[in-house]
Amino acid sequence: MEPRLFAYLSYPDAPAALDWLQAVGFDVVRRQDGPDGTVVHSEVRMGDAVLMVAGDDADYQRAPLVGRSTGQGLYLYLDDVDAFFARALAAGARPVIEPEDTEWGSRRCRVLDPQGREWSAGSYEPGAAW
Repeated sequence: MEPRLFAYLSYPDAPAALDWLQAVGFDVVRRQDGPDGTVVHSEVRMGDAVLMVAGDDADYQRAPLVGRSTGQGLYLYLDDVDAFFARALAAGARPVIEPEDTEWGSRRCRVLDPQGREWSAGSYEPGAAW
């Protein structure tokens, strides 16, 4: 089996995070709630992109936005960067980098989701042969 990487995020309000993710184009494919209504585990998918989401189990400190980055985030490779940006803002995201063409020939944008997680989207495919 070849190694594959899957990301996970926890959120103070995981149900709201899942709503936002659906608004930007992800489908919830699995969700397990605990007896108290917290999201113990969930999985969302957009094409081949899969993300695991759960509710915070502690009072985690999140890195703040400094300049144009929190220093960590997720990058979503897709064709229509502008449409993602518009959906993200309509669903409550904060703009960080408006859709732009880069000097290396791709299109990109960056937002903070409503709970402060950094999301970048672009037409550059990391790991692809040059």
